[in-house]
Amino acid sequence: MPDSHDLQPTPAGVSTPRDGSTLLLVATRKGAWIFHGNAARTDWMVDGPHFLGHIINHVVLDPRDGNTLLAAAKTGHLGPTIFRSNDMGATWHEARRPPAFATASAGDGGRAVDHTFWLTPCHANEPDAWYAGTSPQGLFRSEDGGDTWKPFSCINDDPTYRTWMGTVQDGTPDGPKLHSVIVDPRDPAHLYVGMSGGGVHETVDGGRSFTPLLKGLEVVEGFDPATPTFHDPHCVRLCPGNPDRLYQQNHCGIYRLDRPGDTWRRIGRNMPPEVGDIGFPMVVHPRDAQTAWVFPMDGQTVWPRTSPNGKPAAYVTRDGGESWHRLDRGLPAEQAWWTVKRQAMCADTCDPVGLYVGTTSGELWMSDVEGGTWTCIARHLPEIYAVEAWTGPAPA
Repeated sequence: MPDSHDLQPTPAGVSTPRDGSTLLLVATRKGAWIFHGNAARTDWMVDGPHFLGHIINHVVLDPRDGNTLLAAAKTGHLGPTIFRSNDMGATWHEARRPPAFATASAGDGGRAVDHTFWLTPCHANEPDAWYAGTSPQGLFRSEDGGDTWKPFSCINDDPTYRTWMGTVQDGTPDGPKLHSVIVDPRDPAHLYVGMSGGGVHETVDGGRSFTPLLKGLEVVEGFDPATPTFHDPHCVRLCPGNPDRLYQQNHCGIYRLDRPGDTWRRIGRNMPPEVGDIGFPMVVHPRDAQTAWVFPMDGQTVWPRTSPNGKPAAYVTRDGGESWHRLDRGLPAEQAWWTVKRQAMCADTCDPVGLYVGTTSGELWMSDVEGGTWTCIARHLPEIYAVEAWTGPAPA
């Protein structure tokens, strides 16, 4: 471990972010960890494990108060549930009513939530309100800080959407997922969601209706692109610096959408052909809508889903996808057969932006220079499912 990135245990009593610090919330197959970085992002204190042995799919800090955490868990004895902490993980409380589908009507076999996959705080003007996406695919909302959840909108039980969502046997290897729940920062009634499979969908009326956004997206050869079921967005991101621009890492390429247009453009065609544009995560710059990062995976016919040729690298565009540049300084030069999952790459809001990548081999990598150089700040964690970064207020 390089001396410039010292890792230390969190001292007793440390529960709140230090001024100007960066927090990393790491969700894994066997628990969750919180990494506290100093303002320079050179020293890290580790707090955890939390929920050791439980599957944690996502941990998110509420940006509206800078103190409340929600964790999406699948426990051995409680099943799928949500935990909430209002003291930065010092104590946790289980949701009284976790996300659950409505009782099935006669003749309908019904569905049961296997796990909550995605958590999103609602609009800044809706304190204590959250969205959750589940597997099988469902969209849920809480208005009391994550304590009780109800099905949200028509999307869960609409017959057409149920057809597009497929069955538990369809979609991703560990079940179909509703993910990438995005709230337009200008309008709480304007949402985007991704369905794997099922495509990207938009509501402008607070969930009363949804419209597919599929134009320009490709599907696996031999399938009909007009059928939403065959579309598999892996991760969709809205640009904070320009909410009218979205980027997408799809099962079939990297795309950009500029509103009010409704047609995605495959900007991944500009990636090096020997690398391709297949992968899972998508990260956008917090201020510059022209800048975005991906972490490609091997997308050959049998889908190895590992770093191409065992040589991991991030790729950055600084011109909206017209060109891409490899960022691998400090990463292993060979024999690193990682997978980086769709929630396991993120950015902070510092200047320069920090990037963070978690791997299926349990390593946590960071770059404090926007990918120019990488350092491993943790090894030997369980398989990493998600990484979220939060930067506290700078000292006055």
